[in-house]
Amino acid sequence: MPTRKAEAKWNGDLKSGNGKMKFGAFEGDFTFASRFENGTGTNPEELIGAALSGCFSMSLSNELIKAGYEPKSTKTNADVHFEGGIKEIALSTQVEVSGIADDEFQKIAEGARANCHVSKALAGTTISLQAQLV
Repeated sequence: MPTRKAEAKWNGDLKSGNGKMKFGAFEGDFTFASRFENGTGTNPEELIGAALSGCFSMSLSNELIKAGYEPKSTKTNADVHFEGGIKEIALSTQVEVSGIADDEFQKIAEGARANCHVSKALAGTTISLQAQLV
């Protein structure tokens, strides 16, 4: 597999400084206010949530295909709770797939949550899942 790269540059002190994060086609500004308050810009926690949402969605789609189902779409949101560290991430996913019973779907979704690569990298964080068929 290829090595993925990201970079960040911070200018100044913690409270009044500013920075920029870049990876792939994304480039975003971040500040103390965008991380610890409700300021404009992004923050590392949002990027972790996006990474987990993307990884989980792909993993779930793959697991459904392996089980004989063909998903039409998977939309996942991540709420990253950042209070003195990232202690919990709540995933919520809505999947359009036909012909599957909810109990089997829940089992497959839970397996995808536990086994996606980003979930494994976040092993010290509680990751909850609410999965819904649409």
